[in-house]
Amino acid sequence: MKDDIDKIYAKLVSLEAEIQSLRQGYVTLNQQYAAAVISLNTLTTSALEASKRAAVAAEKALLAARNSAKAAHLAASKDAIEAAEAAADAAAASAEASIEAAAAASAAAATAAVAVAHHAEESSIKAAAEASEATRRATEAAAEAVRMSNAAAESARSARKKNLE
Repeated sequence: MKDDIDKIYAKLVSLEAEIQSLRQGYVTLNQQYAAAVISLNTLTTSALEASKRAAVAAEKALLAARNSAKAAHLAASKDAIEAAEAAADAAAASAEASIEAAAAASAAAATAAVAVAHHAEESSIKAAAEASEATRRATEAAAEAVRMSNAAAESARSARKKNLE
């Protein structure tokens, strides 16, 4: 009987040690999870900021492309062919900058989406949605900048053609 009690006692000690080990594992895992959540929140916030800034950059590049296209058109009508060509080049560069900004916004939105996939927290979901909207704005600005660049180039070509006639 004493042997049975000793075995039971030994088993209880073993189980107690195992429970303590599981508790410690839980505490460690919980700390790691909390750190991961903080990192994901920081990542999401940074991605959202990058996306918004990329959208603003694309919109500013669009404005530059519009102004360059306008300058190219005005210069072409006054026989300032070189100025029209320079403005067309500037419009093309602005369009390229706008496209790069749209790509950056897209990458930031994807980063935010990854954060949501890892941790579906309301703030992460909202940030991903805002990053997606910023990507849409940047993409629209990039497309418009390309149209303006094409218009500027056409003005320069038209002026050169008039000059040759």
